[in-house]
Amino acid sequence: FTKRAAGALSYYMDLCFPGCLSLWGPDSVTGTVGSSLSLQCHYERAYKGYSKYWCRGQHDTNCHRIVETKGGEKVERNGRMSIRDSADDLTITVTIENFSEDDAGSYWCKIQTIWILDIFSRDPSFQVQVLAWVAGQPLVPPTPSSPSGSLLSSVHFLLLVFLKVPLLLSMLSAVLWVNRPQRAPGGGQSLAPSL
Repeated sequence: FTKRAAGALSYYMDLCFPGCLSLWGPDSVTGTVGSSLSLQCHYERAYKGYSKYWCRGQHDTNCHRIVETKGGEKVERNGRMSIRDSADDLTITVTIENFSEDDAGSYWCKIQTIWILDIFSRDPSFQVQVLAWVAGQPLVPPTPSSPSGSLLSSVHFLLLVFLKVPLLLSMLSAVLWVNRPQRAPGGGQSLAPSL
């Protein structure tokens, strides 16, 4: 297993497949009706200069974008919701003012990226379930079925299985094939030419 093969594998694993840890935060937060709710998502240093955004929906592939940072550290607002990117701390802070029961639901912290070499990759994302606390009882938001979101997730899964993984394995096989030990005419082995 050569350095070149390891580099190729590392490059493709760095592309953000669903579930990667480029972005993380709380799995769920609970807001009290009538007060403010704040939460933070954290990201890797590689995404320091990118725009960050907060969206709502069951699936990250078709969530509704609510507010975004536009690449700066200024607080950006949309109605009662605001977002701020603290680049020094690699932290996104989202605030929902005057929290209401209707604010409960599934949200996503996301990073706006442009993948030139891999058009099937998605923006790094992290799901946060927002719950409402009403009269001493937590209100669990309904989980509506979203056929279009399920369809998009299924399409991405199929692309992952039938396109990304075979492509990765093909490239890795090609690198290993080029770097395989060569048999010399006399029956001995000679080293493969270095690339």
